[in-house]
Amino acid sequence: MSNIESAKTARRLAPRRVFGYSPRRIVGQAMIHIPLLVCAVLMIFPLLWMLSTSLKHPGKQLIFPPQLIPEPVYWDNYVELFNRAPMGLYLLNSTKIAVLSTLGICLSSSLAAFAFARMRFRGSQVLFGILLATMMLPGAVKIIPMFIIMRSLGWIDSHAALIVPSFFGSAFTVFLLRQFFATIPQDVVDSATIDGAGFFRIYWAIFLPLGMPALATVAILNFLGSWNDLFGPLIYLNSLDKMTVPIGLSFLRGRAGSGAGATGIVMAGSLLGVIPMLILYAMGQKYFIQGLARTGLKG
Repeated sequence: MSNIESAKTARRLAPRRVFGYSPRRIVGQAMIHIPLLVCAVLMIFPLLWMLSTSLKHPGKQLIFPPQLIPEPVYWDNYVELFNRAPMGLYLLNSTKIAVLSTLGICLSSSLAAFAFARMRFRGSQVLFGILLATMMLPGAVKIIPMFIIMRSLGWIDSHAALIVPSFFGSAFTVFLLRQFFATIPQDVVDSATIDGAGFFRIYWAIFLPLGMPALATVAILNFLGSWNDLFGPLIYLNSLDKMTVPIGLSFLRGRAGSGAGATGIVMAGSLLGVIPMLILYAMGQKYFIQGLARTGLKG
């Protein structure tokens, strides 16, 4: 048999390819991506249902079978939302608290993390161990002492009680940033020291720019935690004009009453409360993934 006939026979016996891929590879990729697609649909469905319910007429929100696409679109739920509660003020208060607390925790935690990662001083390892040990304290243990401190400072019914503690950092964020800063080569620090840069200059000009993925991770986690916090504002805030979105939605649920009409209004408020978090995560997704992937590569 000639070489040409052998090549034709081999091509005929080889498995057919679809779009340049072998059937085995297509089946393997399908077994990976189909479960991921199902999980993605399950994750995004509550958000789509929230949007759909907020745009439905009160008479069509509880019908069976449920209607995913509202027909017609009913925008009065959003109008009624702002008529029954100062939703714009709630969003402004939550934004103020979340942004300032995020700035505070990024600044304070990054300074402490830089000190633990690069500054060698007596007792640094002991202090770092004590810091990590505080992560094991349950949150309920700190409620009464923190309330007494805030009351002594006169910060009850004030946003300062929710913002100022963030400027003292947290054990988890310090640990996360310290692990990331430890991955920066020591040669960079030595070169900057030879050029006459001090510790603060090295921190500000080298570690902060190189640590943007970790800082973005800390910022996103803290912003989401502060934005969704219900317990803190419930303890410290009393005035209606100082409420945040989570406690404002609870207040709105009581004022809206029960029934299909109230469901649409509450869903409209919940959707407005979710949108800023979705925008933030979409903008910082790349840095968030990089920060989680690179943290802990070096002890």
